[in-house]
Amino acid sequence: MLIDIRLTDEAAASSRIFRIYKPVPAHFHRTCDEYLIVLSGRARFQVGAEAPVELTPGQMQFFRRNIVHGFPEILEEPLVILSVDTPRRDPSDVIFVDASSGNAHTFLQSIPGY
Repeated sequence: MLIDIRLTDEAAASSRIFRIYKPVPAHFHRTCDEYLIVLSGRARFQVGAEAPVELTPGQMQFFRRNIVHGFPEILEEPLVILSVDTPRRDPSDVIFVDASSGNAHTFLQSIPGY
């Protein structure tokens, strides 16, 4: 389960804070590029077929739309990430490679932004 707080929601970009407590299955977004900045916690992050890399606070990852990515292992929880999507990502634009992993509505718990 992810806990998601949307901070901004403009046509040019949206931003969120994610608190991640369990592995995130491989997925992609059709409509946006994504920047991830680790604020706290540690995890293994995988992009495409590349070997997973460990992410720690202060690190940033960037990838383009339609690129498969995920967090196969959470090493220190909660993993807290600032995500910036350009252009805006509709909250339902989370497509899991394995459809049995769920969808944006079953996997995410969204909390209105402040």
